[in-house]
Amino acid sequence: MKHKTILISLIISVVVISGACSGGSEVAQTQVIIVGSLTPESAPATLIATDQSPDIKPVKTPRPFSPAQGGALITEMNEFFTAAGNCVPCHKNNIDESGNDVSVGEYWRSTMMANAANDPYYLAGVSTNIDRFPEYSAEIESKCSKCHMPMAHISDMFFGEESLIFGTNGYLNTEHNLHKLAMDGVSCTSCHQIQDEELGEFSSFSGGFAIDDTTPMGSRTLFGRFELHQSSQNMMAKSTGFISQKSDHLIQSEICATCHNLYTQFVLEDGIFSDEWFAEQTPYTEWLHSIYATESACQDCHMPPADGSVVLSNMGPGGPRSPYAKHSFVGGNVYMLGIINNYGGEFGVQAGPDNFEATMKRTLSQLQTDTAEIEISEPETDGERISFDVTTSILTGHKFPTGYPSRRAWLRINVKDVDGNVIFESGTVGDDGSIIGNCNDEDGMAFEPHYDEITSAEQVQIYETIIMDVEENLTTILLAASSYIKDNRLLPSGFDKSTASDDIKPYGVAFVDDNFGAGGDTVRYKVDIGNAPGPFSIDVDLLYQSISYRWADDLSIYDTEQAMIFSEYYAASPNDPILIASQSIESD
Repeated sequence: MKHKTILISLIISVVVISGACSGGSEVAQTQVIIVGSLTPESAPATLIATDQSPDIKPVKTPRPFSPAQGGALITEMNEFFTAAGNCVPCHKNNIDESGNDVSVGEYWRSTMMANAANDPYYLAGVSTNIDRFPEYSAEIESKCSKCHMPMAHISDMFFGEESLIFGTNGYLNTEHNLHKLAMDGVSCTSCHQIQDEELGEFSSFSGGFAIDDTTPMGSRTLFGRFELHQSSQNMMAKSTGFISQKSDHLIQSEICATCHNLYTQFVLEDGIFSDEWFAEQTPYTEWLHSIYATESACQDCHMPPADGSVVLSNMGPGGPRSPYAKHSFVGGNVYMLGIINNYGGEFGVQAGPDNFEATMKRTLSQLQTDTAEIEISEPETDGERISFDVTTSILTGHKFPTGYPSRRAWLRINVKDVDGNVIFESGTVGDDGSIIGNCNDEDGMAFEPHYDEITSAEQVQIYETIIMDVEENLTTILLAASSYIKDNRLLPSGFDKSTASDDIKPYGVAFVDDNFGAGGDTVRYKVDIGNAPGPFSIDVDLLYQSISYRWADDLSIYDTEQAMIFSEYYAASPNDPILIASQSIESD
């Protein structure tokens, strides 16, 4: 029997198959949920949405590149907000003590924050959720515009209007009066206007931040970490309509949690919304349960300080200030940054290739230097096999991978004999971005379990989340997502999985694996060597994708305009994994 986890349909509950894995380890036993037979006619829509049958999928045709051109930033404004183009004239040519230009606008404009509204993967995901649950289109568009198009969403909320993304009355329509503010993404006056109200509370999560809805333009407050000279205050009020006010809440993790702790309701079997919440992403709560909660804030890593002091504005009498937070908003989504750079000319992104190249370099640097480390134990050979441990130590202040559940990391193992012949390979990547041997990439209704011990090349240690709907079918549709059947993402230092709340604890075998815990995971590999001559070389890579093959491939079933466009982008953009860490060793 293959050491895999397979979901078939709902008849009986979990059955644990004893002895399914070599060595009889109870931790690594396979869980098989048996649920009967499945046909397209009888399957719920979520199952059809993850069916891999090629006859229901349109051909994914690569799309010719249309590179981002950059240009002037948007200067739109209304009663509550102003776009970034009205802020950057004063906040440019900001040079740190090493001579680096750390200007806010030049850093921000090519980030995922700036491009939150025109991110093709985001738009494809929203459209497919609407296609799956059209009766909830208004709720979906409102929920998803809160944090991706905050200035337009909040303005409409204050105007008493509905927040829509698509269609004639949607923000993507260039004729919409809020189109330009919407397309400015997560901009200056959306974050810097967030009030210090209930931050860190559940009510502030999922876009629950508070913005002043009463003060007129000309007297509105923008919060920052520094006190400004009165003449600078006057200039800022005249040019933007805002008055700066010092407040430390802008440099606390709680302000990031307003959008990056995201809970969603899900649709029940009878078609109504649940009263419960699904924890779609919870990096803030994960951080709060780690040692980093008392050591650093989100901004320390994702908005790292410049080298020394920086003059904040090229206008007015203000002198150098420190620490100056670079608005790099570095994350882990190199793949989407590349797509937006290559196709941004189609949807008018405000950054050029040089900006995107710089942001991608910063992102790669963080992924490859500040994320994880790999260690291989001294190999042991007994004439029949070679055994060794691979320990992954995590350096992040939250789970890795973090954020949107399409993300995954995994171990690629390569063992060669003395002549360079490969005798074992696990975690190899296909040309289409799939992981060879991964059940979930082969079949949307199956998934790879968490392993404590690996003995076969068909077994791959993948750190990821696997989501179920209320009928216990696997899904990549968030409005159907009700629970996790697997969450073995690597845990930050200090994270006690036994005391973690339900929304952040590991799910599946990882929860009972004593070798999986705070700070990382250790996997035992036992490789049959047959007649291969030693000594043996072992190469281990920790690889990462921000969009896994299954999450991208599932979109290709839908015929929404946004899903089809993203599928064309994906077909033309190899989903090569990012190398996070690597280690090599030779046996005696």
